[in-house]
Amino acid sequence: MKIRMDSLWAWLDARLGLAEIIAAAKHKTVPQHAGSFWYYWGGIALFLFMVQVLTGMLLLIYYRPGPDAFDSVRQLTYEINFGWLIRSVHAWAANLMMVAVCVHMFSVFFMKAYRSPREFGWWSGMILLMIAAVFGFSGYLLPMNELSYFATKVGLEIPTGMPLIGPLIGDIVRAGPEVSEFTLQRFFALHVAVLPALFVPLLGFHLWLVHKHGNALPPSEEARPAAERRSIPFFPNFFMKDLVVWLIVVNVLALLAAVFPWDLGVQADALKPAPAGIHPEWYFMVPFQILKVFGGLFPGDLGEALGVGIFSLGMVLWMLVPLYDPDSRSGQRARWATYFGLLVLAAFAGLTIWGYAAL
Repeated sequence: MKIRMDSLWAWLDARLGLAEIIAAAKHKTVPQHAGSFWYYWGGIALFLFMVQVLTGMLLLIYYRPGPDAFDSVRQLTYEINFGWLIRSVHAWAANLMMVAVCVHMFSVFFMKAYRSPREFGWWSGMILLMIAAVFGFSGYLLPMNELSYFATKVGLEIPTGMPLIGPLIGDIVRAGPEVSEFTLQRFFALHVAVLPALFVPLLGFHLWLVHKHGNALPPSEEARPAAERRSIPFFPNFFMKDLVVWLIVVNVLALLAAVFPWDLGVQADALKPAPAGIHPEWYFMVPFQILKVFGGLFPGDLGEALGVGIFSLGMVLWMLVPLYDPDSRSGQRARWATYFGLLVLAAFAGLTIWGYAAL
């Protein structure tokens, strides 16, 4: 048996260069320090994305976009063996992935891992976050139940509020003036074809950058002499720890999906009024609440334009931080960048809590 395995390994290695890949993985190291815990969150987000790909393919077997969308989800939930579980795992994984991506983003920011030469890692990660948010938004409508239908209408108020081009964008996304089955078909195409075609290559580029530049050290560790810094090999040491973290995530995901299965609700009816307290998903609560606040202060198009403008300005400033704080010599700029990050974190948490409290 050992001879056969050795022969198989030699055959694969000659064609795929497996020995070189393993050697590169062993050569790569991961810093060990008090903040090493934050290095796992990017891997958690990656793992949850893979879970969504797998469960999404299973859901595609029974899902029918169009007038029968709700019935197909109802059949999948109540008639197909373990269909409810696959759907719950898919939905919970989407939300947990957004949590992991947000934690990863803020940990990268406060570790100053956006500095040279990692600027493109920061920018590609931000674009991945935006695509992931659109993934969630487009997938939310697909069951075509009452909650997803009216939440999509509310969510589309955000791009529609953009000055000049907002109404045009809204009509293009909705495929008309109102959310309908044509909107559903566009969201389905976006969710299963367009977004994966954008996300997967960009994810590969992002992972390549992480491999090329390695894990960044927080400023406190950079200040220490090189001889005092500790690290471990990525393979097998850190890789095995990553697998343990993924196993924990699987257990959390399974517990949430089994104990709190994703509710189907009732079929959407455009003629009925929107239920009280309707709102978009939690990761859109910040722009939603900003629009509500400025819409109340400045009724009409001015309030919507100000809300969208302030949120967009904040996003642009957030993405351009690597240019403002380019390296460890930034001095006062580095401190101001940290204050800006604390302000964004406080605003993110505060506006999200405020948005839910005001429902």
